[in-house]
Amino acid sequence: MRLKFTDNLTEITELEDFEPVKIFECGQCFRWIPDEKGVYTGLFRKHAARVWREGEKVFITGDRETFEKVWRDYFDLDRDYAEIRRLVSIDGYMKKAAEFGKGIRILRQDKWEALCSFIISQCNNIPRIRKIIEALCELYGEPIEFEGKTLYTFPAAEKLAALSPEDLAPIRCGYRAPYIIDAARAVAEGRLNLDKLADSGYEDALKELKSINGVGDKVANCIVLFGLQMLDAFPKDVWIKRVLKRYYSEDFSPSVFGGYAGVAQQYMFYYARSGQK
Repeated sequence: MRLKFTDNLTEITELEDFEPVKIFECGQCFRWIPDEKGVYTGLFRKHAARVWREGEKVFITGDRETFEKVWRDYFDLDRDYAEIRRLVSIDGYMKKAAEFGKGIRILRQDKWEALCSFIISQCNNIPRIRKIIEALCELYGEPIEFEGKTLYTFPAAEKLAALSPEDLAPIRCGYRAPYIIDAARAVAEGRLNLDKLADSGYEDALKELKSINGVGDKVANCIVLFGLQMLDAFPKDVWIKRVLKRYYSEDFSPSVFGGYAGVAQQYMFYYARSGQK
């Protein structure tokens, strides 16, 4: 990976595994929105950026200091995803899925945002998830001015903890409202320490998360993978279950992917959801 900093822009070359459309459309995040040219705008906490690819170059807006302090870690840029693709290509299907998903990286998202977002995601589709989350942010987040536009941060757990489920009626999240409030209170009150949980083992983290109202096995695995960055987590949604039923035996274990089951899961998900076989 080679970096070039000019004005308010970071230019990255020699970075093979970075395709914005795959990173932002593979189901791991919901707040990066593309324009008509395929340039994505989004936020991480209070930091906003535009991200796009042109040929062999990746561009991220922002100065060098912000790139080094925020985006380098957020996009997991120091991890060798080419080697991960090689390791998870254990059979014919995974070789095709990994090649199709080449460019996906697992984002290092804000832990609370990931927890709340995946509670919202249950029994939901991606366009509606995005709509609910944006409504939540506009209603209770902080405004951020970015390139002439107003964006909104994800609401802090403490902000949502002071609300009632009825206060979330405008975002139309349905039965998920009390789950969101309960999770916010658990985090705000310290009963659920996400930073500490990230340093625990996978099984302990999964058990702790599933103690929260409305968090089942699939949602907990999503939070562990995308919020706590445990790459051995393997969420099983309807797409993954179809893949496993068609291509693998009943005794299949994600452990075959070593510590990168979560990356393999994203290749599977993106490949299957794109209509590939």
